[in-house]
Amino acid sequence: MAEQVTGGCMCGAKRYVATIADDDAYLCHCRMCQRWSGNVSIALKDMAKADVVWETPPDYFASSPIARRGFCAACGTALTFEFPDSDHLDLTVGSFDDPSRFRPVRNYAVESWHTAWLDVRGLEAMRSDENSNVVDRWMKACGKLPD
Repeated sequence: MAEQVTGGCMCGAKRYVATIADDDAYLCHCRMCQRWSGNVSIALKDMAKADVVWETPPDYFASSPIARRGFCAACGTALTFEFPDSDHLDLTVGSFDDPSRFRPVRNYAVESWHTAWLDVRGLEAMRSDENSNVVDRWMKACGKLPD
């Protein structure tokens, strides 16, 4: 059953409502997405363009002769990947207000993946609220930790 979910950029200038049918998402490992996100991969949710309503449309960067990427020019948040001639786009999973609901169901562009980053469960793990250096900065700046 279709459900409406919300999302947007870090600063709140770009917001959307998306109608989703499922929680399926995927990881893209292509070099263009790596450079765009500044990461080794990016989590994306394939959507029909008609199922995304923007309160304020994203800014766009023509990242290649065949595609463009939506982002917020104010805060830099990556929001979309899309082919202009397609009726679909990909929303970045991290831009949803509740990204925890989504689950990866496939990998794309595996020729560029970095295998050392695929399974990190065995690495040391630390919560951000256990880092006194960061906690002290947040408390001095605004008296509380971020959500």
